[in-house]
Amino acid sequence: MDALAGLLEGPRARGAFMIRACFEPPWAVRVEDRAPLTVMLLVRGDAWVVPDTGERIRLRPGDLAIARGPDPYTCADDPATEPQALILPGAECRYPDGRALNGSMDLGVRTWGDRLDGSTVVLIGTYLMAGEISNRLLDALPPLLSLTTDVWECPLTPLLMEEIVRDEPGQEVVLDRLLDLLVIAALRAWFSRPEARPPAWYAALADPVVGRVLRLMQDDAAYPWTVASLAAKAGVSRAALARRFTELVGEPVMTYLTGWRLAIAADRLRGSDATLEAIARQVGYGSAFALSNAFKRVYGVSPQEHRGRVAS
Repeated sequence: MDALAGLLEGPRARGAFMIRACFEPPWAVRVEDRAPLTVMLLVRGDAWVVPDTGERIRLRPGDLAIARGPDPYTCADDPATEPQALILPGAECRYPDGRALNGSMDLGVRTWGDRLDGSTVVLIGTYLMAGEISNRLLDALPPLLSLTTDVWECPLTPLLMEEIVRDEPGQEVVLDRLLDLLVIAALRAWFSRPEARPPAWYAALADPVVGRVLRLMQDDAAYPWTVASLAAKAGVSRAALARRFTELVGEPVMTYLTGWRLAIAADRLRGSDATLEAIARQVGYGSAFALSNAFKRVYGVSPQEHRGRVAS
């Protein structure tokens, strides 16, 4: 499992959606949905994203913003415009005074706003739940970031605009994949910026030795890797790998591997009904007992307690 693909594997399975928002100024929407990740791609018009704390962001056509929850924010034509709608957890929509919108802003297939021919059009993709793997990247993001057209160009905009209003068999799967591609492209562009602070392991992927070892572990966590076997695959000595890996990633090889395996296990406990024994085999542990001991040592709760907390 590639790290960027793993970022989205769990959240997509536990709820992600895309909409096209169409507005005519003045407009403003208050977002308090606590979603771990929301991406906003401005197609037409002008918009602001205004967090409760921190700097506000202005978006022009082609610009993209990513909001990392759970902090609330407001999207508007102007920072001074009062909100006309409130988005709550579970994609519940209300007026600012608490009354239910009752579909009054539904404009058609995956389209929402006040006017279908509004001068502002924003494509919005939201992941409703995060996971342990996704947190390894999301924790390195600021609460709100933007990519403007002078630093990146999104090749997916025409396709997204075409597909988002289709109502055909399998359309949700198509949009899920397109949303994943959009987020991955945006994160790649962001982490290449000088102001970004990518996780050490992400930056280490560019190293010819450590990057290969990271990919081997990420792609096949169940394999019984050792420092010696990984060093052989990378074409270096065990000592050289151990030294270089710790220097670039900030932790020893096997410590990283354990953390990666347990993160996968935690997400599969949340996102599937697989038995603990089955999950143990999938992430390289010989038994449910061995996985349970390692899991509790790192997360402070048993796998069953972790799964129960999510279910509740």
